[in-house]
Amino acid sequence: MTTLTRNASPAAHTVHRPLKRRGQSDLKTALFFIAPAMIGFIAFYLVPTLRGIYLSFTEYSILGDPTWIGTANYEAIGKDPLFWNALAVTTQYVLINIVLQTALALGLALLMHRVAKSTFIRGTLLLPYLMANVIAALLWFWLLDYQIGIVNYFIDALGMPKVAFFGSEEWAIPTQALINTWRHMGYTALLIFAGLQAIPHHVYEVANLDGASPWQTFRKITLPLLRPVLALVLIVTIIGSFQVFDTVAVTTQGGPVNASRVLQFYIYQKAFTESDFGYGSALAVILFVILALVAFIQMKFLKGNESDLD
Repeated sequence: MTTLTRNASPAAHTVHRPLKRRGQSDLKTALFFIAPAMIGFIAFYLVPTLRGIYLSFTEYSILGDPTWIGTANYEAIGKDPLFWNALAVTTQYVLINIVLQTALALGLALLMHRVAKSTFIRGTLLLPYLMANVIAALLWFWLLDYQIGIVNYFIDALGMPKVAFFGSEEWAIPTQALINTWRHMGYTALLIFAGLQAIPHHVYEVANLDGASPWQTFRKITLPLLRPVLALVLIVTIIGSFQVFDTVAVTTQGGPVNASRVLQFYIYQKAFTESDFGYGSALAVILFVILALVAFIQMKFLKGNESDLD
């Protein structure tokens, strides 16, 4: 017994040494490929984030050095009516955008899954998403113009009063939400369509055999099995909606009368127009906290990391 153990022990060592060396070699190779992305993340995300958090506790303009003032910026934000107005306007934009975009994208995804089998038709849905935000905003700014816009031309031709889509406090935010919905709807639909493709076909066959109606199949099978994808879509949509800037900057510039001054645009005004980088950084930190809380709550209650297929 002792002889067998002695004879086996060198062989065991000779087996494990190459595996260990190979593991170290794979680790070095992985680090080599990850390094560029890590350097970019540290240089363009982590460092600016940490510096922004630091600046939020200072009074700082680009002409001088930061002066530590503690939580004074956050106390001022709590008493700032423009901040609360920007938060309310942003919330209104987010609610309109996520409801419209998710509902329309879900409908398009179901049509692609059951009716439109053509790759060309599915690909055309992505065309608005391939357009830059600024170009999309300018396009709709001209189409919806009160004087020369083709949309108001047809409204006037039908005998109805023209609509000041961007010049009205009532229509400014809904109009921008509709523009964003038009641009991102195809991309969101493709995400949901990918989730539909992952649902096993035999599940629907069993439902048909049990005599389930299309509505019952959708409500009791499709929606529950789509929960992880819908959770991802909602998180991405809400985060993107809270960060809306391009459309507002190109069309209304926060007007009329602060009716479209969203939080991201207010941060830009404070930091780059008024050169109050400390206050702007504090606003950005609050936005970051809001987005983190929203994402956490969604993942917690929608159970986006779980699937009924397991």
